[in-house]
Amino acid sequence: MIPWLPREPLFPQAETALSEPNGLLAAGGDLSPERILAAYKRGIFPWYSAGDPILWWSPDPRMVLYPQALKVSRAFAKVLRNKPYAVRLDTGFSAVISACATAPRSGQPGTWITAEMQAAYCRLHELGHAHSVETWVDGELVGGLYGIAIGRAFFGESMFSCASDASKIALAHLCVYLQRRGFGIIDCQMETAHLASLGAHAIPRRDFVEQLNRLTGEGDPPARWPHDGAKDAWRTSA
Repeated sequence: MIPWLPREPLFPQAETALSEPNGLLAAGGDLSPERILAAYKRGIFPWYSAGDPILWWSPDPRMVLYPQALKVSRAFAKVLRNKPYAVRLDTGFSAVISACATAPRSGQPGTWITAEMQAAYCRLHELGHAHSVETWVDGELVGGLYGIAIGRAFFGESMFSCASDASKIALAHLCVYLQRRGFGIIDCQMETAHLASLGAHAIPRRDFVEQLNRLTGEGDPPARWPHDGAKDAWRTSA
């Protein structure tokens, strides 16, 4: 059994989450900015299907990527240096989250990025908490990702790509941008082989929560990221 959340944005301790299914912690509540931010600070995130109650998760172990640890192959480094693309921040958040919601996923017939979730994260974007990193080619959005920044921690939510390497380009520029701003961690939530190939690895949940306790209390107040903040980030860092 898992608890049903009260009206207040309160959560059980992450270590009380179930081991099967891994990380299921609580149900109910809402997707208000206050509740979502309170969850992320504690290593908890919402994930559920349309028609189901809101479910809150904190898996153990936790997949993370340290910005300086991104793995870049020689071939991809050449793409980053030479391919004619532009990377922008926070200029197409709603388009990015909509594209992530409709992108086909292997083994997933539907999407967890419901209309309710999209509205909630767009509201967080308006408040300066949620951000998008976008890859553009010839004025067309071809890939990107979105997530939430709290202090010096970035919580990655989803990415999409409709052109070769487009989402990886966004991630590479995000890592450089976060390094420049002193961010310490990117939360990737679940373990996948693809994320591991990019340098992410699993750490115990208790270590993850300990890092969040420090990192989420640091940094600048919420604000939109400058749209050209990642301009030539990789080219100038290589």
